[in-house]
Amino acid sequence: MSDTILEIENAVGGYGKMTILNGTSFAVRQGAITTVIGPNGAGKSTVFKAIFGLLKLREGRILFAGRDVTGWSQRQLIEAGMCYVPQGRNIFPELSVRHNIELGAVAAGRSITDMPARIERALDRFPALRAKATRQASTLSGGEQKQLEIVRGLLLDPKLVLIDEPSIGLSPLLVQETFAILKELRAKGVTVLMIEQNARSALEISDYGIVLELGQTRMVDTAARILADPRIGQLFLGGALEPAS
Repeated sequence: MSDTILEIENAVGGYGKMTILNGTSFAVRQGAITTVIGPNGAGKSTVFKAIFGLLKLREGRILFAGRDVTGWSQRQLIEAGMCYVPQGRNIFPELSVRHNIELGAVAAGRSITDMPARIERALDRFPALRAKATRQASTLSGGEQKQLEIVRGLLLDPKLVLIDEPSIGLSPLLVQETFAILKELRAKGVTVLMIEQNARSALEISDYGIVLELGQTRMVDTAARILADPRIGQLFLGGALEPAS
């Protein structure tokens, strides 16, 4: 498909002897927000790690922007235009907020010559971080630390943003601000693929949804249709979906 930026084809992988992905396959539309949902253990975070080169697949392949990137390093994927914001906190706690942002760009291998202007534009999007730009990152709240990770990723002008649980630790107001930024990215042509614990809120701002269960793709459809599908409630109540046709 000409409007597809990412394709996962029959991905099989896991940790040690444990297999998490059991032939996972789906495609992600370019310039859209797509949310991946499913119960705990469905393989959501695992497939993100596989896409970003943090987990080696046993079988299958990953295509990004028309190229087979299976087995590529994180540096290669970043240079190709992919950004990953994982779960948890990945910051330098003893450094200032601003230094964290600068080092994020340097670690990705990007020149810092045009970083000052980019940093200012990024901080304009996150007023809470601008107000604390000179403070140690360790003094930020959990939600603010998550925003700091997002800022570092956006400085790299990615084509595709993978973001795992963006609302964890955020107040309702900060969740709204973060989702507004994701919609702003979409308006600029950036593709967003996210995992979100608050599935309904995420699907409400998404164009498409993907449902995973037991490491397999159960549904791929528009977000509106997934929201309206009565089987989704069954899934989150512990039932099982029929395999996708």
